[in-house]
Amino acid sequence: MALNKNALIRYKTIDKCLQNQARHWSLEDLIEACSDALYEFEGKDVNISKRTVQLDLQMMRGDKLGYNALIEVYDRKFYRYADPDYSITQIPLTENDMNVLSETMDMLRQFQDFSLFSEFRGIFNKLEDQIYTERHHKPSVIHLDRNADLKGIDLLDELYQAILKEVVLEVMYQSFNAMVPSETTFHPYFLKEYNNRWFLVGRRSDHERILTFALDRIMGIDYNFTETYIPCPINADDYYKNTIGVTVLDNRFLKNIKFKVDRKNAPYVLTKPFHASQKLIEKHEDGSMTFGMKVHTNYELERLLLGFGKSLEVLSPRQLRRKFSRLFEEAYTLYK
Repeated sequence: MALNKNALIRYKTIDKCLQNQARHWSLEDLIEACSDALYEFEGKDVNISKRTVQLDLQMMRGDKLGYNALIEVYDRKFYRYADPDYSITQIPLTENDMNVLSETMDMLRQFQDFSLFSEFRGIFNKLEDQIYTERHHKPSVIHLDRNADLKGIDLLDELYQAILKEVVLEVMYQSFNAMVPSETTFHPYFLKEYNNRWFLVGRRSDHERILTFALDRIMGIDYNFTETYIPCPINADDYYKNTIGVTVLDNRFLKNIKFKVDRKNAPYVLTKPFHASQKLIEKHEDGSMTFGMKVHTNYELERLLLGFGKSLEVLSPRQLRRKFSRLFEEAYTLYK
């Protein structure tokens, strides 16, 4: 059963009140305590009716939330737990709860390099240890690809913070084609993840062209507080809307790609399109299918299509078809 935030705050407040049996708690006292708690969290007065708190008590007594709290009324006016040691925070987790928590921990672990979660790392570790201590060990049913040993991943949070704070960077960068690294005054705009690798997107001070730096090729970064930050002129979704991967080209390279996929692989391409623009053009009698999409003819597109080998045939444009023909001929010579 889903809980809204205010209801959860009220349940926890009532629970805390009823644990304090040194004081008598009337319905009016519980209403006042809940109002104070909501004001503390929301920063504004929230009107709580008597009916609302009565329904909260009823809900806590029931099993819909798994509380089954033994809340008794004494002197016809005051509320308390029949067991003074009871608390809704101490009820045991169900197996389903533990499964959900385990999978959530696996997902959160993907973001542990961000300082946003740094203060929770100890809590996550304790929670994870408690979960695995109290249950039978089972393999995760959710597995996310993550290359923890990727060079440059340690820069991820520092770059993230620089973007948020709009700080100009001095980036020492060395591409795979460069003999030595070079230093660039760089205005960072956003981080991009593709194929389990991270990239920094921004521009140089002396040129408006948007550049993409792979984090594993960044040799070092420093801060430049003397130069004024140039705001980001683009929207990331618009910037990548015609692109597969991270290499955004100009409109000269924006082409209508037409390709045919054999019967065995066509369902995979149909259910998991290469790009948002992909359309089914024709279903053939032999089970193969012809698709079309409009994207930049960049390196990532070529790798994606070439990865299907003989299962995929590029029909147009002719320039891309001829290039693939040449590449397959060159590849064939390697296996003669």
